Formats: sequence, C-alpha cells, structure tokens
Amino acid sequence: MEIVVCIKPVPDAETRLRANPAGTALDGEGVKWALAGYDESAVEQALLLKEANPGSRVRAVSFGPAPRTEEVLRAALALGADGATFLEHPAEVVPDPLLAARAVAAHLGRATWDLVLVGKQAGDDEAGLFGGALAELVDAPSFGGVMALTYDASARRFTFRRSVEGGAEAAEVPGRAVLALQQAWNDPRTAKLPNILKSRRATIDKVAWATTAGALGPLGTPTTQSVGFRLPAPRSGAKMIDYRTPEEAAEKLVRLLQEEAKVFP
Repeated sequence: MEIVVCIKPVPDAETRLRANPAGTALDGEGVKWALAGYDESAVEQALLLKEANPGSRVRAVSFGPAPRTEEVLRAALALGADGATFLEHPAEVVPDPLLAARAVAAHLGRATWDLVLVGKQAGDDEAGLFGGALAELVDAPSFGGVMALTYDASARRFTFRRSVEGGAEAAEVPGRAVLALQQAWNDPRTAKLPNILKSRRATIDKVAWATTAGALGPLGTPTTQSVGFRLPAPRSGAKMIDYRTPEEAAEKLVRLLQEEAKVFP
C-alpha cells in the first residue's frame, strides 16, 4: 500500500509571532517552524498503517517555501517516513488551502498512491479546507474528523470512526480515499536521535515551482488574499480570590463578574 501524508510547516507553539510591516500577514523572519497539530496525527497514523501492513510505504508531501518546508519533511523522515517530496513555491507567493490542494493534486496525478492522509486542519490558519478540496480534485471520497483508522487487506477496505455532533460514527470506504485525521491510534511518537541524524542526510525529491505552475496554468495563483493580521490583545494579570469556604468563593466570584468584569447584569 502506498500512503501519502500531506504536512505543512506551522509556527512552533513557543515561537514569538509578529505581523509584517504592512500588517497583512505573519512575519516569518525568526519564526521557528515545526510539524505540529493534526499533521502529527496524520504522520503517526500513516506509520501505524505501514507497520500493520507489511510492504506498505509512506511518503510525506509538502507544498511551501524553503527552508521551512524541507525541515518538516525531514521531521517526517526522522519519524519513519520512507520518502519525502517538496513541492516548491516562491516565498513571495502566499498560498491558500485551495492553491495548496491544486499543487498536491497535480503531483498526485503523476504518482502512485492508495491513501492520502492529512490533518483535519492546519495549526496556523485552522481553515480545514485542504482535505476536502484535494479529494475533489483527485476524484476520491473524503472524510474528516477520522480516528482509529485500520485497513482490511483481504477486502481492500479502510474502516474508521469519525467525530460527529454528540458522539462518533463508524464508517468504511473501499479503494483510494483522502482522509483528514483528528487522532491516530495513539499519541504521536518521538523521533530517535539516530533517525534524526539519518534524516539530515536523506534525499528529498523536489518539484520546482515552474513545473507546478506550468501544470496549473491560471489556477496557479491564490484565490484568497490576507488583508489583515494582528495578534490577540495582551492578557491582563489574574486576580486571586481569598476564601474559606466554596460558598464564599462563589459569592466573591459572582460579585467580581458583576461589578468589575461586567459579565452579568
């Protein structure tokens, strides 16, 4: 089974963020980029399927600028992916999820694959559009919020659970599919030092932007544009409540919410 897992570099949770001088987008200078969020679950699930189905291979694919995109691909290689493909785009081109889906779909049209796994949403824009758009472009069924994914080789069928309002539902899909992961069977693994060192020397297949742009034609431009980017307002300090009983704590909290925070009338 050939498994493709699509990943995206996102700012590390500990990095300091700021807007660019125009105030329209994130300033990437000095930002630490990472493989994080639901993409980690997608990689973990791909590796679990590989381990449960001998002969399977996992290839990580990412569309983005250098060097951040290559770094997250090397992170996937360090975790156990068998190969990596870097779909380049110039830094001045700010992609949206639909452009990313078109670029990856153009690549998948030239590749052999049985399953595509993605995170249900990216850790930066939280759009959640990529998986469904990609499935439409490659003419494959798509499901989001996927958990506990398994493969029945004899029936050539994927089975899984997915989150729905108030619970979860069981589903199955035969043949090729694009699945957006919410959670793998377990927490994502940690790369071991020998594998990290090996990933530093691994060869990453690179598809030049000119190749992708030529395949996409007029569709090679973003369809959305960021017009504003700002950070949340700084948090004010917490206020501690002194109390002797839970009832006293509740009374003081309600009074503060009414008189200071103006939450209650």
